[in-house]
Amino acid sequence: MRNSTYPITPLAAVAGGLLAGAVGTVGLDAVHYLKHRRAGGTEGPLAWEFAPVKAWDEAPAPGQVARRVIEGFTQRELPDRSAWVGSTIAHWAYGSMAAGLYGVLAGSLRRPRVLYGLPFGAAVWATGYVVLPQAGLYEQIWKYDARTLAWDLGAHLAYGAGTGTAFFLLTKLPSFRRRGCT
Repeated sequence: MRNSTYPITPLAAVAGGLLAGAVGTVGLDAVHYLKHRRAGGTEGPLAWEFAPVKAWDEAPAPGQVARRVIEGFTQRELPDRSAWVGSTIAHWAYGSMAAGLYGVLAGSLRRPRVLYGLPFGAAVWATGYVVLPQAGLYEQIWKYDARTLAWDLGAHLAYGAGTGTAFFLLTKLPSFRRRGCT
């Protein structure tokens, strides 16, 4: 992983991506929260972010994916009481892990740029509309109205912008770079 001053090690790139992904996930959630408030929602941001999920059938897509993976691996059905914690962990873990890949890609470039996060966010958005319908968790993309797709794309662009910005700033920290290598 090279930069004009000091290289970024692969481990630092992954770690930076994971941290940046958490920042990006805050941005994604902020857009979804804004949509929720515009639709008349009254909960505060933390109450909305960590709203209870009472049953797996109510869990959002990241939670459903986590459920399938865990149940497939353990060959045991997960109880509904674990739906909230499983969904919450899966949501934040997916946002961070996807950005781990971003860290490797952006860290491999001579100069990571903030704006590189935008195509990354768009790619994460598009991937969801390709993969999740195959899993039966989303409808095919053409079945959604333009407004729904625009809000979701906007949220993922916010995710990408937050991820790109955080990663860029992390690469500016002296402790993030390995000294003495060219």
